[in-house]
Order: sequence, then structure tokens, then C-alpha cells
Amino acid sequence: MINRFTLLSVLTLTTVAFVTPAQSQQADQKKQPAPKQAPLPGTGTGGNSAHATISSAIGPNRNVGSMITISYGRPTSKHPRTGEQRKVWGGLVPWNQAWRLGSDEATLLVNPHSLVIGSTTIPAGAHTLYLVPSDDETKTPTKIAFSKNIGKWGIPVDEKSDIARVDVKKSTLAEPVEQLTLQIENTSAGGGDLTGVLHIKWETTEYTLPFTVKK
Repeated sequence: MINRFTLLSVLTLTTVAFVTPAQSQQADQKKQPAPKQAPLPGTGTGGNSAHATISSAIGPNRNVGSMITISYGRPTSKHPRTGEQRKVWGGLVPWNQAWRLGSDEATLLVNPHSLVIGSTTIPAGAHTLYLVPSDDETKTPTKIAFSKNIGKWGIPVDEKSDIARVDVKKSTLAEPVEQLTLQIENTSAGGGDLTGVLHIKWETTEYTLPFTVKK
């Protein structure tokens, strides 16, 4: 016959045998870091800036005209972690140096048809865009560059693979723009011409680039 002391000892050992592994498993789970969640579509690629893809049909519609698409990172004039206001032009964006026209990956332009800008023709295809902002437009106008080197991180900017560099027009905005904004405006008026304007807006500065689609 099992005495009371022996029975209590058996029950105690049994409890320890079942509880200890469970507690150990819980401790292991606490030590393991939570799996890193993938970024949501459109939120960026691991950097601090949101990303955007913009498209516009140049002409009456995308079938008759041409669909222009740009993908770029959208930095803000405020620091993404501290919220501190930062100087954009001449600060985040240095004067007279190649700038990736965004953040994170290089800014990507996809043009299914050739673009004519003044006397310059940009062939159909995919191109990296970057900007060379000038601190004195009267001496050296700001230029936008089209590069054949695509799919790269935005810095350092590859200036050896340019297809062309063209002047852009600078103006002052009435209201400041907190986040870098690129827009493609369809200015086609009918009659078969396919024209548009690329707008680059940030802080109180706007750069514009008129172009014509050649089909």
C-alpha cells in the first residue's frame, strides 16, 4: 500500500515533468524575435520614405496616345524620425550636383514611345531620371538627366550612362509642398499632337519640363 508521503512525491514529480517543458517552451518563444513584416505595397522598400508610381495618358486616351509612368521615393522636408524641419534646396538637395530626384532607389521613367524635348529625342524604353539643380539659373539652368542605367540604388548617381541632359524651367510656388511631388500633365489639345509637362514640386520650388510624344 502506497503511503501518503510516497503519493505526494509522485504527484509532485509528475507536475514538474509536465509544467517545466511548457514553461521552457514559453521562455524560448519570448526570446525569439517576432518575424519582420514585409512593407505594404506602395510604402517603400525598407527606407524611411513613402514611394509612389504615377501614370498619365498623353493624348485623348492610352490607346491613341501614350502612357507615361514614373516610380520614385517621396522624401519630406521634415525628418522622418524626429519631425525636425529640414532645408531642402541647398541642404538635403545640394546645389550644382547630381541628385537622384527622390529617395531610396533611382527614379524610374517608363515611356513606351519616344519623347521630344526641344531638339533632344529620348528613345522609347525605361530610363533613370535625376536632377542637377542650379543655385544660379541665370548662369547655369537646372537640368534633368535621362540615364540608361536603371534598377539601381539612387546613390551614388551614375553620371556616365546619360542619354541626354535638358534644361528645366524653375518657378516659385504660392504654397509650400511638404513632400516631393512629381506630376505628369497631359496638355494635348487634339488635332493629333501629343504633348505633356513633367512637374517637380518641393518646398516652394517647381521645375517644369514640356515634352512631345513621338509615335
